[in-house]
Amino acid sequence: MDQQLEMPLQTTVAPRRSRSWIPWLIFVAVGAATGAYLYQRPQVEARQPGNRRNAQPMSIGAAAIEKGTIDVTLDALGTVTSLSTVTVKSQVTGPLVQVNFKEGQGVSKGDLLAQIDPRPYQAALAQAQGQLARDQAMLKDAQLDLARDQTLVTQGAATHQTLDAQVALVAQDAGSIQVDQAMVQTATLNLDNCRILAPVDGRAGLRQVDEGNYVTPGDANGIVILTQIQPISVLFNVPEDELPAIARRMRQGATLPTSAFDRAGNKKLADGQLETFDSQIDPSTGTIKLRAGFANETRILYPNQFVNVELLVDEHKDVAIAPIAAIQRGLPGTFVYLVNPDSTVSVRKVTPGVTNGEHVEILSGLNPGDRVVVDGADKLRDGASINLRQDGQAQTSAQTPPQASTPAPAGTTPQAQAQAPDQATPDAPKPDGTGKHKGQGRKHRHAESGQQQ
Repeated sequence: MDQQLEMPLQTTVAPRRSRSWIPWLIFVAVGAATGAYLYQRPQVEARQPGNRRNAQPMSIGAAAIEKGTIDVTLDALGTVTSLSTVTVKSQVTGPLVQVNFKEGQGVSKGDLLAQIDPRPYQAALAQAQGQLARDQAMLKDAQLDLARDQTLVTQGAATHQTLDAQVALVAQDAGSIQVDQAMVQTATLNLDNCRILAPVDGRAGLRQVDEGNYVTPGDANGIVILTQIQPISVLFNVPEDELPAIARRMRQGATLPTSAFDRAGNKKLADGQLETFDSQIDPSTGTIKLRAGFANETRILYPNQFVNVELLVDEHKDVAIAPIAAIQRGLPGTFVYLVNPDSTVSVRKVTPGVTNGEHVEILSGLNPGDRVVVDGADKLRDGASINLRQDGQAQTSAQTPPQASTPAPAGTTPQAQAQAPDQATPDAPKPDGTGKHKGQGRKHRHAESGQQQ
């Protein structure tokens, strides 16, 4: 009985001993959290805006607002298109006896490209000419008979019926002569078509048929394809919203320069000008097709080649131009950090205009000669003190209160202390004077950026 009573007692005491450490664990956790908060509190207070007077001036890069001309350009994807592409075919049938061009050769209009056997057509021409000569002799004989019949009718020796029949015969012979002349012209034309000439200036492509083959006008491939290379055009599409500006400039008689670049857009291939635009807008894409002409003197553009097109639509002259890196966007809207004469910055709202590459037109808010921040703006606030590093020397603000000096270690020279004035920070003063001012400055700026974030 005694043993049975001790067993439940042991089972109830054991859980109490195992849970007795939980309050101590909670106490240790609360103490650790309190210590961490007290340890971090001085650093948080040092980063608060109220302590900005003790912060180092920010090192920034600045640029001046310039007055000049900015181009209004449109970028598009284009395809090189030949102004004339001709498939040369035979207009008569016969064996091809001669090929007078080489593949890739430049030909001019009227050059002999190939020769078809002319003998059948020479014979046809001779036959037509013989038929014409015979009918001309018959007409002459009929005309003589007509003159005699007219004399006999006046003498009463012939009837009018005979005279009328002779008049009809003369007209019949005259009609036969006209037919014969047309046959002579047809035979002459067929004979001339045995000589296949270049219809346009261009470049001969690959030969479609070899010498000795029997060619006909129904051959689909023809003999050769001639492609005009000089001049050449480029077709490209622009949004329909850009059409009014382009059409207005063309109505004014302006020449819109157009440049063609390679696929990567790095190398300029040729310069030309806009010639015209299509009469309809593509409703499926909301774009309109334009054609630009290029002289292509170096023959660097070929049909169906893909190019990047840059169209100069207009020029805005005597405007304020700012670097695109100076433009910031946030709660105030579009703004810049304006560098003040007292080495501080202020937020200035601006209205940007046309953007071209690394520059942007400023419609309002800035004047030529103003200096704006282009590097380091992510760490600035309105009224912050700055150091300009673009001149190679740190220009310390005249209104910045003197910083608390940090005692230098033993053995540090005054020159070393003067070379690294901004190495001493509230968080980690390192006035070692080892000549690593620039590297430490970058690390310090990164640290400040991380703390602000």
